[in-house]
Amino acid sequence: MNPATSTRLGWRACVWLLLCVSGVASAQTRAWLDRDAISDTETVTLNIESDGGAPDYTPLQADFELSGQTSSRQVQWSNGAMQSRSLYGVALTPRRSGVLTIPSLRVGNVLTAPIPLTVSASSGASAAVPGNAKAFVETEVDDANPYVQQSVGVVVRLYYASQLLSGELGFDAPEGASLQRVGEDRSLVREVNGRRYNVVERRYLLIPERSGPLVLKGARFEGRSAGGFFDDLFRGDGRLRANAPDRTLQVRAQPDAAPQPWLPLHDLRLRYTAAPTHGRAGEAVTVVVEAVAEGATRAQFPELPPLDVGPAAQVFAEPPQYDETFNGGTPRLTLTRRYSVVPRQPGTLAIPGPRMGWWDVRAGQARTATLPDLRVTVAEGAPGTAPAPVALDTTSALPGATAPTGDSVSLGGNAPGGPPWGWIAAAVGFAALWLLTLAWAWRRRRAPAAVGGGPLAEAAPTAGRPSRAELRRALDQDGLDDIVALLAAMGGIRGGLEAVLAQLADPAQCQALQDLQAARWSADGGDAGQARQALRRAFHDGPHWQPAPAASNTPLPPLYPPSG
Repeated sequence: MNPATSTRLGWRACVWLLLCVSGVASAQTRAWLDRDAISDTETVTLNIESDGGAPDYTPLQADFELSGQTSSRQVQWSNGAMQSRSLYGVALTPRRSGVLTIPSLRVGNVLTAPIPLTVSASSGASAAVPGNAKAFVETEVDDANPYVQQSVGVVVRLYYASQLLSGELGFDAPEGASLQRVGEDRSLVREVNGRRYNVVERRYLLIPERSGPLVLKGARFEGRSAGGFFDDLFRGDGRLRANAPDRTLQVRAQPDAAPQPWLPLHDLRLRYTAAPTHGRAGEAVTVVVEAVAEGATRAQFPELPPLDVGPAAQVFAEPPQYDETFNGGTPRLTLTRRYSVVPRQPGTLAIPGPRMGWWDVRAGQARTATLPDLRVTVAEGAPGTAPAPVALDTTSALPGATAPTGDSVSLGGNAPGGPPWGWIAAAVGFAALWLLTLAWAWRRRRAPAAVGGGPLAEAAPTAGRPSRAELRRALDQDGLDDIVALLAAMGGIRGGLEAVLAQLADPAQCQALQDLQAARWSADGGDAGQARQALRRAFHDGPHWQPAPAASNTPLPPLYPPSG
């Protein structure tokens, strides 16, 4: 063999050897998926085995979200030589559905082969339940065709089959409605399609603000479940994703024939929990009324109507007590109010039963909840008991009280044919009051005028009138009627909301009261919760009243000193 032929054979052998080495290297680098088909709410793990460098995952980011990257290295001896290989893993969450392709990835000097992956679009909880779904979410509404301003109960349930390490359940408010979370999460266990799931139940209150279609986006969950080393390495990092399907509600407008104030409910029941049948003149009897409203919250429910007994008795109403719960997925409000009724004279006292108009959202018609009239047999008062007087300003003594009927003042009575001791006592009292008035006016004229200009300290509440602390409690707990009555008592005002607005000097306080009234009575008056917050801010330092008119300078002191 000549030297040239030997040289050609040597080069061919080198090329063949290099090709073999390259083929061996390529054979030692491979990539595979743990599954070839998933839904768009699941994750898949890409595994790469190589004896070269780490893979470059950059091309994956176009169609996938990357998480849970892992790596391990194995070293072994074979035929007297040390060999090492590395195993890499990454969890992939698809950004879209369809047939996706895991692109070729560079690992050292080698490219992996492309891998197809079928991603199916999930159609909600019902599609996620069959098989071995690790987690899914469902949304339940108590009325798919609500009315404007109707309280709709929404329940979101998260089902998960394995222990969670972390997670977040999100639910966004739709456009054209308010959404408020209610209460605490509830945990329970259910079996679905033969599989045991832990369930987290979360409740919301949805109030549509306008009629028409209302798209309620499905709740979504993202979290991680507990798993072992091999689960993390070959089946992902335990990441879970689930979405509930969207819901479209058809919101109906307020009917023209609906009673006012607008009160859409599933049901309304009134009952007496205390109904007296006998009493005595001048002594209070107690009437307690309970209202149970299915589909209402405290902010939406109006005040119970007052007990109108006319001049035959006085009525004092205590602030109502509220209890908000859920009946299945529907909000339920229980309101209890206690009335003290003081008959003026013996006989039969008729107490008309309360009546409330409301709209039945199931039947689509107006209804009226009523209670029967009460008849109380009133006996003579006990010896020494005077007829019930009419307080000149009962609201200042009892916040939220209903003003008593009648306008006469009882000064006491005399036995028939006996001496007029009552009139004598009254004359002596008026004479003493006159002397005290003269003394007070003389001292006031001698008192030096205050020299000021510095900051004023917070004034102490007038004796017998509610304090600012009572006002703050009312702003947090009581209804609009009670708040107005308390403000009237603080300002010594006779009348309702209009009288209070006329005496307030702060436009922001007037506007806050009017906004709360609009949210309470109007079908599109806005969010009652926001209106109450604005009312608290406006009255945080108490009411600002109009300045009192200056007293005219007369030569004689007034008969009665001005109050305040």
